[in-house]
Amino acid sequence: MSEPQARPQPQPQARPRIPTIDLRPWLSGEPEARADLARTVDEALQTAGFLLVTGHGVDPGLRAAVRQAARAFFLLPADAKAGYEAKVGGRGWLGPGAEANGYSEGTETPPDLKESLTFATHEPFEDPVVNAEWYAPNVWPAEVPELRGLCEEYLERMAELEKALLALLGYALGLEPDFFTRHMDHPTYGFNINWYPGTDVIGPPEPGQFRIGPHTDFGTVTILDRQAGKGGLQVFTDEGGWEDAPYDPDAVTINIGDLMARWTGDRWRSGRHRVLPPPADAPAEELMSLVYFGECTPGTRVESVPAPVGRVAYPPVDSHAYLREKLDSITVG
Repeated sequence: MSEPQARPQPQPQARPRIPTIDLRPWLSGEPEARADLARTVDEALQTAGFLLVTGHGVDPGLRAAVRQAARAFFLLPADAKAGYEAKVGGRGWLGPGAEANGYSEGTETPPDLKESLTFATHEPFEDPVVNAEWYAPNVWPAEVPELRGLCEEYLERMAELEKALLALLGYALGLEPDFFTRHMDHPTYGFNINWYPGTDVIGPPEPGQFRIGPHTDFGTVTILDRQAGKGGLQVFTDEGGWEDAPYDPDAVTINIGDLMARWTGDRWRSGRHRVLPPPADAPAEELMSLVYFGECTPGTRVESVPAPVGRVAYPPVDSHAYLREKLDSITVG
């Protein structure tokens, strides 16, 4: 009589490189759920630098209304939009050809295939030197008066979400929850509404041209509300190369930037990404992304967390001297 064969044991499932996490257990404060969430976050940020986050509480109707109002602006004639033209890092409209994000990696690429509306903190600073460089009143298009109220409400929700995320990140490193948030009392956050029209507006892409060229973000935490598309977001990992980022219409996409990677001593990686050009089989595809760039209070000294949490001890830097150098690197012309 033959021996019974052993039944194969199920293999543990590896967590996805870019997992989706539900923020509600963190907000509710149940210790075991918080600890499990923190482990998932730590693993994901070591691998890809990206997360998808549900349970964030941002009304989908608000997100849709911001897009609708912004689209009304982007469809204005070019001469009307030109009255709001700004330089990279400023407030207003960035027209076609203003940015080439691949330059931040030292790669000379054609300009990015997008237009942007860009806004930032609405509260001036006490230091006139800081004010001169990092504060200017937001420029709100008169042609679309509803945009201001919608964006200001959206930015309130983003500030609340950023604080929750940064507290989770501090906890995920085994540090006190205010390790990052205490440096965010008056941040120079930025907000870009990126419009990616089809080839009927921008013409055929040049070789090596993207809606946004390969790059990493520069600051702490980016909160991205995006749309699904063939010419959409791709994320780079050492294991998989370039891959389409997972999409969930209920989720926002979170990635950390260069300054946060430096702060964690390269325990967490700055998420390298790009946005593909309009696809050949859907050339009229149009997408719009709402991008909130979380930053520190000007003058924050960013020093790498020591080992065993951190892995590389970078020299301390002034957060905004670092950001200015990065912003200048992607400016075309």
